[in-house]
Amino acid sequence: MNQSSSQLAFHPLRDQLYNELHSRPFQVLPCPAQVTHIALLTTDEQRAAQFRHLQELHERLGVPAPEQEVSCFEDNFGTLRVRREIHMEFTAYTFINLGAPDHHQPFRETGISPLPDGWLEGLQGTVVAAFHLDLQNTANGPATDLAKVRPYFEGLRLVGSNPQDGKARVWGSFRLHSDQFGRFMVLNHSLSDSQLGRLTQRLMEIETYRLMSLLALPLARQITPALNEMDQQMAVITQTLADNHDIDEQQILAELTNIAARIEAFRAHSTFRFSATRAYHQLVLTRLDELREDELSGHLTITEFMTRRLTPAVKTCESVSDRLEDLSRRVDRASDMMRTRVELAIQSQNQQLLTSMDRRSKIQLMMQHTVEGFSVVAISYYLVGLIKLALDALYDSGVSFDKSLVTGLSIPVVLLLVFLGVRAVHHRFIRMARHQ
Repeated sequence: MNQSSSQLAFHPLRDQLYNELHSRPFQVLPCPAQVTHIALLTTDEQRAAQFRHLQELHERLGVPAPEQEVSCFEDNFGTLRVRREIHMEFTAYTFINLGAPDHHQPFRETGISPLPDGWLEGLQGTVVAAFHLDLQNTANGPATDLAKVRPYFEGLRLVGSNPQDGKARVWGSFRLHSDQFGRFMVLNHSLSDSQLGRLTQRLMEIETYRLMSLLALPLARQITPALNEMDQQMAVITQTLADNHDIDEQQILAELTNIAARIEAFRAHSTFRFSATRAYHQLVLTRLDELREDELSGHLTITEFMTRRLTPAVKTCESVSDRLEDLSRRVDRASDMMRTRVELAIQSQNQQLLTSMDRRSKIQLMMQHTVEGFSVVAISYYLVGLIKLALDALYDSGVSFDKSLVTGLSIPVVLLLVFLGVRAVHHRFIRMARHQ
């Protein structure tokens, strides 16, 4: 008996997770075809404007416009196919022209040729990658001889290989041409439409991710002189801490704070770009492995070209990123040393202050004992005066005695009693202080 799953608690993202693997399907491309790929850095506002611009394209070509934006959108306009993919920081457009004749001259017709006039110029965003791919059957395409292929690339030096175990041949210059677009030529020997679509997709991703990974290189070159300067400053500060015992801690702390602030500013400005470079570079390497290239005699393969030119640039960015982290750690260690010196100096000052306070306390105690002696005499003097007044009153009332003798005898008694009283109060305060 079939058990119903209606009572199971499904994760709210379950459908989205299933659909993620199918969100960017490979193209199925017939041959011949002309493909143009454009990748644009976009903000959220520009991305929204791009979607409205895409709706305008549908309206101008008389096709129902999409109502909701999706991460990967594809639509056909007769012999024109348009695909739009939204990535983390860029949007990619792929225009496929399926209407060119079999015996056309490469790159005379491109993927953007069927677009309405002025539509492409209104596309918002900053173009990073823009290149044409001309897909042709070997039987109908130009000869594979380099001398006959090179004129289609305006005489530039070419990189060529036989990907997919030799089932196709790819030519490219990885340079901009007179129309400000790059160019690739794919000569199909025996690939099916789906295989050709996957090969084309990998070539587009390799070129796009290559350029995206290189966005960090100018930033790395810009940061490097400042890093060299801060590195020298740190070397001087560290040597000063090692050699000099009498230093201006406040000045050194100010220099360390300034260096730390500059490093954090550089890190805030570059961390995302350097991390993205590593991610894009890894994607390029993965796509290169998927090409399964065979070497074309006398020419660099795409993999050889990339590993020779792209990898050093990426390593430069990684080196600058590592230097930023290393400088940050060195500043932290130097700051720790400075804080230790300051704490030791403060402890020494506190010890001197306590010693000084102890001496002052002893002096105050001696002064207190002296004052106590004076206070005993003063209190006794006033008490003897009161006793004398009392004796005068008693004598005047008719009691006969020697006033001078009694007054004289009362003096030592009063002094003794006052002294004992003051000492008792003094010891009481000492006991209270000990208990606290």
